[in-house]
Amino acid sequence: MQGIEGKVALVTGAGSGIGRASALAFARAGARVLVSDIDLDAAEQTRAAITSSGSEAFALRADVTRSEDVKALVRCAIDQFGALHLAHNNAGMLGAVGDVSVCSEENFDRVIALNLKGVFLSLKYEIPALLKSGGGAIVNTSSGSGLVGTPNLSAYAASKHAVIGLTKSAALEFVRRGIRINAVCPGVTRTAMLEGFMGGDASIEARVADANPSGRLGTPDEVAQAVVWLCSDHASFVNGACLSVDGGAVAK
Repeated sequence: MQGIEGKVALVTGAGSGIGRASALAFARAGARVLVSDIDLDAAEQTRAAITSSGSEAFALRADVTRSEDVKALVRCAIDQFGALHLAHNNAGMLGAVGDVSVCSEENFDRVIALNLKGVFLSLKYEIPALLKSGGGAIVNTSSGSGLVGTPNLSAYAASKHAVIGLTKSAALEFVRRGIRINAVCPGVTRTAMLEGFMGGDASIEARVADANPSGRLGTPDEVAQAVVWLCSDHASFVNGACLSVDGGAVAK
């Protein structure tokens, strides 16, 4: 896509699922990619998939709930590739399933720390690097659960609603300084997170798919294409948007 080639992109949670698909999509569009995940082996697998196709990538382990790890990620992008222009803040977790009365304080804190604080820290340290590079674009991963209530996943839904508020606020703060900040809101997407929720039960998968207006699950690549588009010049007047990639789920 126009405006991606030659740029440097950072993707968190890039060891699997949407993050891996996003890292691969950035590379196909001509970006050099810093692949980050808390699981370094998984990040290295993504890096290998990128470099085997002839593109440039580097993998680094990071826990995005830790300031020092996020600062190290941004420094690594600059050390390895000379700059940072694009970012997909994707690292996240679902957390325990159960209504709010049984959601433990530990579960709530873990989900908020990764899904919300991780995005906050990523923005905090990415934005100065993007300003030094002359601007750029950032996409945060929210969720369809950031747009509607989700029974039995209250901590997850709360974190994803908050990501949208953070995205919109940061977007207004930096749009006149050359940085666009948007979010994607994936629906039911065939990732390890969703597979874990369904527990390998074909009947649950069938019900989940049938409940979607499209009658199917989405794919990580479908979300990744939206992420790369939002970072491209084709989306140059898109800022503070929360793009649903969900087969029409929130349109009901």
